[in-house]
Amino acid sequence: MTYPLPNATLGELGLSEAPLAHLDRLIREHIAEGRYAGAQIALARHGRLALYRSYGQARSEPARDVTDETLFLLFSQTKVLTSAAVWALVEEGRVSFMDKVSDHLPEFAQRGKGEITLHQVMTHQGGFPSADVTQATWTDHARMRAEVCDFSLEWTPGTRLQYHGRAAHLVQAMVIEAVTGRDFRDVIREKVIAPLGLQNEIFVGVPEAEMARCAHTHAPEPRDNSAAFMAAGLPSGGGYATARGMAAFYQMLMNKGRLGDVRAFSPRLIEYVSRNHTGEAPDVQMGGIPMHRGLGPHMRGESAHIRGLGTIGHPATFGHGGVGSSYSWCDPASGVSFTYLTNYVQPDPWHSARLDRVSNLVHAAID
Repeated sequence: MTYPLPNATLGELGLSEAPLAHLDRLIREHIAEGRYAGAQIALARHGRLALYRSYGQARSEPARDVTDETLFLLFSQTKVLTSAAVWALVEEGRVSFMDKVSDHLPEFAQRGKGEITLHQVMTHQGGFPSADVTQATWTDHARMRAEVCDFSLEWTPGTRLQYHGRAAHLVQAMVIEAVTGRDFRDVIREKVIAPLGLQNEIFVGVPEAEMARCAHTHAPEPRDNSAAFMAAGLPSGGGYATARGMAAFYQMLMNKGRLGDVRAFSPRLIEYVSRNHTGEAPDVQMGGIPMHRGLGPHMRGESAHIRGLGTIGHPATFGHGGVGSSYSWCDPASGVSFTYLTNYVQPDPWHSARLDRVSNLVHAAID
């Protein structure tokens, strides 16, 4: 299946060229400064792709440039894909957001976790933000289930908002497997990615035949660029994608569940998961910023400070980032979706400052 969004010019889609020229310059400056080796951006509006550009180097040994086929590690952008598989099960009547996790994973009830709901987990209010699994679980999902069910509470569920960097989506993945009897990676592909025609653009679990397309990711500390990591497709941060793939996925979200002729989700479902479920509660993991959590993405809202979505963005803008590297978002008020991917994990404060500049330039281009 070919890429689902037809091309259009900036002018045809009511997008101003000047701010996007500034964005192009900014990315080239970042690469020249050594901030990251490679990048991709994609900008779509009203179901058409207006801009897709690739920059710099994907791998250094041997040297390989970023091309339009290069896949970048999504880090936590993967979370929305994992949650979307849960959405699909909700629309099939197989789960409810208000189910207790232990309804589907009875062993999860141990260590005082019996009353935790899927809604609490998906909004980062589950109470076990630091929990994780061992590398042995990458190829042994029975062990993954056992380790997830053995997570220990750090605080009373529902009493605070704190980003569960790995834990929340490991729980969601195990619920997906318990309900379907299938590998969560296969469920994400078959229920979320493939129906949209994005099976060549987005992977949660990269097949061996596609691994050569993956950019290597770097950071101040060593990063895992192994085939084992690419194949694992960790539900919290192991997906790979092109920028145009993620821009198309967010076009579907912006268009209330529809991409072209494909109806992936109902409008009511998308409205529910993309609204603010946590109010102005501060996220202690995010420096006390109100993150306006939905059940997958988070919202811009009216707060002065917000991560990644752009200070000047419309309050309805929603999306998700990847640690120190990337962001995808959509603006339902304008019909725009945007993805920015890089292959270096930059620490704050530089990372958040550049994301604000990048997103603001795209918002400024919307006429």
